[in-house]
Formats: sequence, C-alpha cells, structure tokens
Amino acid sequence: MSEKNDRFSELQSTPHRRFNPLLGEWVLVSPHRTQRPWLGKVEQFVPPSGLQYDSSCYLCPGNERANGARNPKYTDTFVFDNDYPALVPGTPALKINESNLIVAEGEAGNCRVGCFSPRHDLTIPRLSLSELRAVVDMWITEFQALAKLAWVRHVQIFENRGSLMGASNPHPHCQIWANATLPNILARELNSFNEYRNVKKSCLLCDCLQLELRYNERIVCQNDSFVVIVPFWAVWPFETLVLSKRHFATMTDLSHVDRDLLGDILRRVTSRYDNLFETSFPYSMGFHQGPTDGNVYPEWHFHAHYYPPLLRSATTQKFMVGYEMLSAPQRDVTPETAARRLTQVTETPR
Repeated sequence: MSEKNDRFSELQSTPHRRFNPLLGEWVLVSPHRTQRPWLGKVEQFVPPSGLQYDSSCYLCPGNERANGARNPKYTDTFVFDNDYPALVPGTPALKINESNLIVAEGEAGNCRVGCFSPRHDLTIPRLSLSELRAVVDMWITEFQALAKLAWVRHVQIFENRGSLMGASNPHPHCQIWANATLPNILARELNSFNEYRNVKKSCLLCDCLQLELRYNERIVCQNDSFVVIVPFWAVWPFETLVLSKRHFATMTDLSHVDRDLLGDILRRVTSRYDNLFETSFPYSMGFHQGPTDGNVYPEWHFHAHYYPPLLRSATTQKFMVGYEMLSAPQRDVTPETAARRLTQVTETPR
C-alpha cells in the first residue's frame, strides 16, 4: 500500500476535520464512534415518566455505563469523560492536501459529560435555584480545567434536550467538548466581532442589546445580569439569544451574583418553552465564549443560543430542508411574533 493510501486509510479510524472548498468551512468526522456498542439501542429506549431513579439509565448514580465503568453514588453534579467521544486527546497530527481540494487534518479534543442532578426525572426548569447554581459552578470548573490545556483553543458547553434533538437519554445532562481548533460558527462570530469593533469601536452585542432594550419588541425576559431576546435575524421559529448585560468573554468572569442569575434566566426561558406548547420542550442550547488559546479577546461578548425545532404544536417541527439546505434559511414566524408568544406564557415550571 502506498504512503498516500496509508494516510487515507488512517482517516477511517482517526478523528479529523475535512475542508469544504465550496463553502470554505470544515466538517468534523469521528469515524471511531461507529464502534459504540450501544449505538441505536439507547436511542430506542423510552423510560417511564416520573422516575427519580432508573436502574437501566447509564447516567443515574451507582449504575454501570456501556464501557463497564460504574458511576459513583453522586448527590449533586457529576462529570466524566465521554465513554465514546467524538474527539480524543493525542490524535495524530495527520495532514492531507491534494491541490487544496482534498484537505483533511487530525483533530484532537476532549469530550466530557456533565450530569445536572442525580434525579432522573428533572429538567432545567424543574431544578431549584441552588441546584442550578451547582450546575453553573460545574460548567465554570470544567471550562477552566479544559482551557488550561495548551492545545485547547475552544470549549463548547451544550445541551441537547429531547430525542427530537438527538438526546439519547432523558437524564438531565450536557456535553462539554474541547477542540484544538476554532469551529466554523465560532470563527465566523469572532470575525464579525472583530469587524464591528474595528469600524464602530464598540461591541456588536452590547450595541445590539441597547437597541433591543430601547425598542422592547423581542425581549422575552430579563434579570439584573442577563436578557433573553428573540434575535431580529432568528432562523428557528422560537430561537432565543441569552445576552449578558455586562461585557465579558467567558463564564470565568461571572461574579457570584452572576452565577445565580445565569441559573435563574435559563430556568425562566426554558419554563416558558415548556409552557408554550405544554410539553417537555426539545431544544439544542449552547454557550458561545471567547477562544481559549491564551490570547485576549476584548471584542467577544458572552452569550448563549437556544435552537428549538417546534413550530406550531408539539407534533409540528421545523428543520432545515429543501431551499434552506440548498440556498438560505427561510422562516414564516417573525421574531416579533415568537417573542410575543413567549412573553405571554408563564415562567412557572411545569
């Protein structure tokens, strides 16, 4: 086998990213994950509702996971390395470049799983404020630890809620992925922050926030530290953006009061989601924070995105299809209508 074929063969078992020259973007590929013994089986599992503990749940305290490891009998939050991660540390520095058209690079990373509670039946809206504070503290601890690794450039904390959004287990948990490179969306946001700062000499999201507060058309809820808006440019039907009122780049800059209020605002907006369609509302949510390469990013503004797929009812979904996949996003529900509907429902957890 030639050296070239050896390199292509290595792509079949190594986490890597491939360059799309049409869009100028990278695609993350994790071929080793197909070896997961529970792939598919867990996604078919629908646990009975209302169980505080489920003996068949691999995230509940004391239970065995797929790789044979056993969870401790934890009593608050619990974090562990993903048993079947999309990214792994020490990935070979693989590089392929054929005429700048077939381009691939090995991508090192670290994937962690963070359980919010030992209770199997809870969700963010149903956690107490003290329990949410423990979750925020856990996020900050994990972010700080991963950011200290010399090769890590970005830490993505995200939550997929509901099987509709690919969550294979209803136990309240999140994913924490560290990347050796800056992913596409973060790179595009960083470029926008930079361009705006260079022209306006101010922060893009700080200025956006001031406009939203002035017009009060798309604000869903707020507290002393955070505001939730349906962004003017929203694509998903009930997409929201969580903005810090104070300018900072990462959650390591959260004060003790901010930490409490971050939990509060997440609880309030997710309660509104649940009450909007009278269901346990599915979504993908994630924090966008400044890069962790050791440089200072004064242009970056801490924020979080919520992308929920429900459109008109708990059985009507809106995913990117057709024209949206091939040309540009399209939407029927205006951001103003979405904000109005979200503000009309209660924040009382279901």
